[in-house]
Amino acid sequence: MGGVSGRLPRVRASELVGRGWLNTGGRDVSLTDLRGKVVVLDFWTFCCINCLHVLDEMRELEAEFSDVLVVVGVHSPKFVHEADPVALASAVERYEVHHPVLDDPDLVTWRAYTARAWPTLVVIDPEGYVVAQMAGEGHRHNLEVLVRELVAEHDAKGTLHRGEGPYVPPAPTPGTLRFPAKAVALPDGNLLVADAGHHSLAELAPDGQTLVRRIGSGERGLVDGGPDDARFSEPNGLCPVPDELRAWVGYDVLVADTVNHALRGVRLADGHVSTVAGTGEQFMVGAADNVLPGWGGDDRSGRAYAGAPLAVRLSSPWDVAWSPQWGAFVVAMAGNHTLWAFDAKEPSLRHVAGTMNEGLLDGPLADAWFAQPSGLAVDDEGGIWLADSETSALRVVEPVRGSAGDGSVRTLVGAGLFEFGHRDGAADEARLQHPLGVAVLPDGSVAVADTYNGAVRRFVAGADGTRGEVTTIATGLAEPSGLVVLDGADGPVLLVVESAAHRLTRVPLAGVVARAVDGGVHRTQRPVTDLGERVRLDVVFTPAAGQKYDDRYGPSTRLQVSATPPGLLLAGAGDDVAFERELVLDPAVGEGVLHVTAHAASCDDDPAVEYPACHLNAQDWGVPVRVTATGETTLTLPLHG
Repeated sequence: MGGVSGRLPRVRASELVGRGWLNTGGRDVSLTDLRGKVVVLDFWTFCCINCLHVLDEMRELEAEFSDVLVVVGVHSPKFVHEADPVALASAVERYEVHHPVLDDPDLVTWRAYTARAWPTLVVIDPEGYVVAQMAGEGHRHNLEVLVRELVAEHDAKGTLHRGEGPYVPPAPTPGTLRFPAKAVALPDGNLLVADAGHHSLAELAPDGQTLVRRIGSGERGLVDGGPDDARFSEPNGLCPVPDELRAWVGYDVLVADTVNHALRGVRLADGHVSTVAGTGEQFMVGAADNVLPGWGGDDRSGRAYAGAPLAVRLSSPWDVAWSPQWGAFVVAMAGNHTLWAFDAKEPSLRHVAGTMNEGLLDGPLADAWFAQPSGLAVDDEGGIWLADSETSALRVVEPVRGSAGDGSVRTLVGAGLFEFGHRDGAADEARLQHPLGVAVLPDGSVAVADTYNGAVRRFVAGADGTRGEVTTIATGLAEPSGLVVLDGADGPVLLVVESAAHRLTRVPLAGVVARAVDGGVHRTQRPVTDLGERVRLDVVFTPAAGQKYDDRYGPSTRLQVSATPPGLLLAGAGDDVAFERELVLDPAVGEGVLHVTAHAASCDDDPAVEYPACHLNAQDWGVPVRVTATGETTLTLPLHG
C-alpha cells in the first residue's frame, strides 16, 4: 500500500462543529484559525482506556512539536454521563489534557470525519487537507514520522506557521485531594488514599479530611525512593499486604500505579516506595517485546505467561486485591481487559483470565472476555467480585483454591458493551453505568460504586440459584470510584471516594433505606452502517515511512471478526491473518454490531540495525450495522491509512 508519502487523496477537512470548546479561554476555534499548523484530531471519550492511552502517547509529541503541531480533542461520548458538559470539563482536568477540546455530544464532527471507533486520529496538513486517518492506539511513532515529513514539506513551501497554538490552561483546582481514586483503612485507623490527580498517596486522619502526610512528590513520573522523592502517575487501586507476607516482601501496601503500567510497594514506617512489577512501559496486545528477553519461554505475547514480575510489561493496572484462595494478589488489568495474579513472595506474575478481547463472555477464566476491569473485592468464601466498567457489569470470579488462574466467571448484572442505565430490580434486568468500584458488605451483599450514575448500588444474591436483586442505597454522588467498609459508632459505614468532588463521603449502612430506581435503559447511539448481505471487509494499514511489516515472530497482522447477535454473521467470523475478508450477513437477523479486532506489527526498515524497533498498532471496532438490499458491499476500517 506504500509508505506515508502515498497519502490519502487531497480532501478538505470538515469544519469543527460542536456544543462548545474547552481549554481555549472561552474562544471558539475554526480550521481557519489553525491554518499553517499540522493538526491532529483525536476523537475520544473519557471512559475509554484506549483513549487514555492515546492521551499519554500524545504528551511527548505535543512537547516536541509545540510550535508547529496542534492537537484538538474531539470528545464524542459513549455514555450518557459523558455528554454532561460539567463531567467533560472535569475529565479534561483530571487527565491533564493540555490541548483544545471540542465538545461534540451529538457526534456532528464524528460523522463528518466518518469515525467508527474510539480512539480515532485524523491528521490535517497546514493547508487544511486530510492526509491520514488512524484508529486505535500505538500510533505514537507513526505520527512522529508523519509530522516530521509534513513540517519539512510545508516549511519548504512557506505554508508552515510557527508559534503558539490556541490552548489556554484552566485554573488549577486547590484542595487536599484531587480526583482521588481508591482508599484503604490502615491498622491505626488512618486512611490511605490514591490521590490520582496529585500523582501521590495521601494519608488522612480517621476524619477523612486532615492530611497526616503525603507519599510521593506530586510530580508525574516513575521514581522509587522516600516519600518526598518517589513519583507516581495517576495511581488507583490499593491493597494492604497480609500480615504474614509483610516480613517477606518488605512493604505494607500494594499500589496499582495505572499510567506507569506498574505495581508499587509502599512501606508505611518511612513512606518508602519501590517498583515490584512492570517495566514502566505499556503491554501492547500481540507485541513481540512484552516480555524482556530471557523470560516467558516461547510465548512472548504474554498470554499464559508466568515469570519475574519486573520482566513483563503491564497495561493500566486499575485495582488490586488479595485472594487467599489463590495465595496471590489479583490485578485488574484494565488496559488489555484481563486479570493477572501477582505472587509477591515467590515472586511471580501470571496472566490468569481474559483473552484480551473486549466484551462480556462468561465461562472458564482462560476463555472469558472482560472490558476494562476496574474494581475488585474478595468475599469470605473467596469469590472475587469485579466491576467491569465498559460493559457496566458486576461479575464474580469463582476461583479454585491453591491454583491461581483456575476458576470461572459469572455475570450478575450487565448486558454488554453498549447497554447501560440506572434500573433496579431483578439482577438480570438491572443496569449500571460504568462502575469503577465494589465492596463486600458485612451481611455478604455487595456494594457497587456506580460511577457514571453518581450512585451506590447494592446487590443481594438470590435464593435457590436466582441471580438476585439490585437496589440503590445512595445517590447524588460525584463519580464515586472507590468503596471502603469501616466500623462506625452506630454500626458499619461505607466510605465512598467521590472522585469528581475531591473528597471522601460516609454513608451509614445501619438502617439504610434501599430504594428501587428506574431511570431507564440506554444504548450507545452511534451512526448505523447499512450493508448488503455480502460484504468485503477491508482493514487498511500502511507502515510508516522507513518501516516494514514485522514478521520476525510470526505473521505481522491478525484479524478477528464476530457479531452481536452471533447469528448476524453467516460466514466470515473467526481469527485469521489477512486484513481482507468476505462476510455474509443474515437479512433475517437484520441488524446488530460487528466486532472487528485488528493488530499490525511493523519495524524499522534499516539493514544496519540488528534489532530494529518494533511498533504495534491495534484497534477494536464495534460497528452498528443494518442489512438492507441497497446497503454498501464494502466496509473499510482504517487502522492506519
